[in-house]
Amino acid sequence: MNAQQEILRQPVLSHGTMADRITEAGCGLAILAGIAAAFSGLGTKWGWWYFMSGFSLLKVAAISGGIGAVLSLVGGVMAKHEHRGSIFFIAAAGILVGLLTFGIPMSWAYRAGKMPMIHDITTDMTNPPQFKAIMQFRNSAENPSTYGGQKTAAQQASAYPDIRPLMLPMTRQTAFDRAFLTAKNMGWRIVDSSRREGRIEAIATTFWFGFKDDIIVRVTPVVDGSKVDVRSTSRVGLSDIGTNAKRIRTFLKKMNEPGEGSSESPGY
Repeated sequence: MNAQQEILRQPVLSHGTMADRITEAGCGLAILAGIAAAFSGLGTKWGWWYFMSGFSLLKVAAISGGIGAVLSLVGGVMAKHEHRGSIFFIAAAGILVGLLTFGIPMSWAYRAGKMPMIHDITTDMTNPPQFKAIMQFRNSAENPSTYGGQKTAAQQASAYPDIRPLMLPMTRQTAFDRAFLTAKNMGWRIVDSSRREGRIEAIATTFWFGFKDDIIVRVTPVVDGSKVDVRSTSRVGLSDIGTNAKRIRTFLKKMNEPGEGSSESPGY
């Protein structure tokens, strides 16, 4: 009878091993860290807290995610002799979620360390396009609307030498229509546009933290066609971690694609 009772008790005891507890704790911590990381940005976007508070929460979440991944790995290794699929699934989930929660912010920090502390990027550093209509939306902006001058230009030229005006073999009106549709297709909120001036002003909102970046596109006639200049600047933060440069690259690349902007015009 004692032998039978011992056999019946074995499965119950096996579910409470140290390996199980470590793995479950690691996975649980990783999941909580992932949720905290997601809300660090969404809470900022929804106006729950200041963006620096969101960054602080993201930092804590990243560290917690890393710890959760390590605990999940340790628990999984300890439990390898048990050959139970469920514990390995929990360990794998904890490692994956923890590494993602840790890795994404760390990649941002790594990129930030390699990039200049600038947030205003333009294709024309000598005569950058000037915001007009968009100024009414910048009342609470921490960064100035004026370009940073020679110091910013030198940093931009060193970090992003490929950010240059786009030359197109077409009239300014045609180039403007193409620019307008490209901006619209990129999901920007167009604040104002003028075909006569060759000017488009828009706002781009980042997905996670909801940062508002202001953009102006300037189309001017040249001898063999048109020149397209773009300026993209962040309202907050000393560094944009390359976001504005990437946005300008994408816009100019789409502008240069055949067929882009062939239909639909603002009409004014």
